[in-house]
Amino acid sequence: MTDAADPLVPPLVSPVASHNEWDPLEEIIVGRLDGATIPSGHPVVACNLPPWAARLQRLTAGFRYPRMLIEQAQHELDQFVALLQSLGVTVRRPDAVDHRRRFGTPDWSSRGFCNSCPRDSMLVIGDEIIETPMAWPCRYFETHSYRTILKDYFRRGARWTAAPKPQLTDALYEADFRAARAGEPVRRILTEFEPVFDAADFVRAGRDLFVMRSNVTNRMGIDWLRRHLGSGYRIHEIESSCSRPMHIDTTLLPLAPGKVLINPEYIDVDRLPAVLRSWDVLVAPEPSPVKEPLLKLTTMCGKWLSMNVLMIDEKRVVAERHHTAMLRALEGWGFEPVPCDLMHYAPFGGSFHCATLDVRRRGTLESYFPRS
Repeated sequence: MTDAADPLVPPLVSPVASHNEWDPLEEIIVGRLDGATIPSGHPVVACNLPPWAARLQRLTAGFRYPRMLIEQAQHELDQFVALLQSLGVTVRRPDAVDHRRRFGTPDWSSRGFCNSCPRDSMLVIGDEIIETPMAWPCRYFETHSYRTILKDYFRRGARWTAAPKPQLTDALYEADFRAARAGEPVRRILTEFEPVFDAADFVRAGRDLFVMRSNVTNRMGIDWLRRHLGSGYRIHEIESSCSRPMHIDTTLLPLAPGKVLINPEYIDVDRLPAVLRSWDVLVAPEPSPVKEPLLKLTTMCGKWLSMNVLMIDEKRVVAERHHTAMLRALEGWGFEPVPCDLMHYAPFGGSFHCATLDVRRRGTLESYFPRS
């Protein structure tokens, strides 16, 4: 056997290296739609939907998504992958999984969902990939479909961590929960029973991360990550007025050093973390309306998916072709939009940022804000 500490053996160079949302993109994981299943009717799923949509979701939970939805989204996803490859980005994909298979723990059982959004279940911090403790039971084993990739990265030198697997018992969820109405303080379904978080509630700017507490991320989850990362990083909480908060990347998204995109419906600029006061705050324009009735009925995401863009580097940004006002705004802010279609991916959880996990960007760990 070869001694890993042998000075004659060159050290491994991790294939995972990503510190922010904008360094030049070299390698990315893109989600997959194979086997996609309508998620379970659990309250933590339903609380993110309008009441009429939650009733529809409960009636169809555990069934395959309609072929029409899959085919339209798959066509756009294939085009997106081809675009990334044409830009010189290495694309990795998870294994195909039958998400209708039932699984469980001693406390509950569920069918799966899909592996359309690697951004939710894994968080990349430098050379480390962290599997997150997600609050949806139907997503409990979602990272298993990425294990082929994760084991390859680990063998080649990446750090691979899994946060504590949650129990997801009833104690984690507020009984008789209802979303806040207009004018009421934001409510969240999660208690502080145990740490849970989705990686998509965090965005990265070097040694500073921004997070939003939501219906899938609680304070214990934020505290777990803060302690895990240690004193070399700071985590700043964003206040959102969204009545159904879930995932920060349609609320706030750093696009480049000194530039942060915000949702004017959810964010009060005067209440942003102090460190962002030196940055240009780019206010997202009103999204173009979605006119397709089936798409409006089935999406799990709000209208602000227009913000769910993917930076190729500090200038180039992949954005939804349908949202022309956003494309014009990005140009006006000095970016180079790369229009692409992914609007029919919304029923499966998101758009360009949600559908991807940037694994390697060419850059180094920097501090973009003053350190006290």
